[in-house]
Amino acid sequence: MIDAALIEKINSVLAEEFEVDIEKIKPEAPLMETLDLDSLDLVDMVVLIEHNFGFTVIAKDFVGIKTFNDFYHFINSRIDEKGEFPK
Repeated sequence: MIDAALIEKINSVLAEEFEVDIEKIKPEAPLMETLDLDSLDLVDMVVLIEHNFGFTVIAKDFVGIKTFNDFYHFINSRIDEKGEFPK
């Protein structure tokens, strides 16, 4: 189970960076469409993840991530690999 504090942090960071109403960020909502991301925004997403969660990602890491829930699980699994909660 993913910690509620982690989901809150992810939602807050995404809402601020991509200027979207945090109420639109729901686990089943489509990530790309809700945040209105294009390919250049994915570069921003990579930097955002590295800065806020302390690990690097590459483009292929996003394969299969369709919803916010998928994204939460991705972030959580990478944090579990590191063995520490994000700053």
